[in-house]
Amino acid sequence: MGILCDYFPAASDQAAAAVIDVLGGPRAVTDPELDVLELKGLEPSVLIGQLEGLLRGLDYDSVTENPRWSHIVAGHDDGDQLVIALTDEVQAALATSSEADLRRVAVPWSQVEEISGRCDPSDLAEILIELAALARSATARRERLYCWVSV
Repeated sequence: MGILCDYFPAASDQAAAAVIDVLGGPRAVTDPELDVLELKGLEPSVLIGQLEGLLRGLDYDSVTENPRWSHIVAGHDDGDQLVIALTDEVQAALATSSEADLRRVAVPWSQVEEISGRCDPSDLAEILIELAALARSATARRERLYCWVSV
């Protein structure tokens, strides 16, 4: 069984946390304005933390020192369902990255231990382009990015 990861914007931690009580997560929310990016297996802690390091030129340990890194805003079933906040810094880095930058960072990102050999850099680049569009949209609306995780 895989890990389901749905990335979505919300106005606050409280608004994002409300998704935990929706059967099926943010995809099942009836709000037609809610953008949801389904990224099975691309979890928001280690993988997005490593992405943040690559985008910002930091080592992973520096990324994890941020109090919002892997910050759980809601959880159910002993951690089988979570809503996790992304850092403002990774959101900003995604929102301001060019397509060329995203395609370049996809190569080293594809080589991190957790996804090495599982994902082609060109496929990851397309995912990054979509994630960056979500970050730009959320930023324009003064919202933050979150990830609903279901194991």
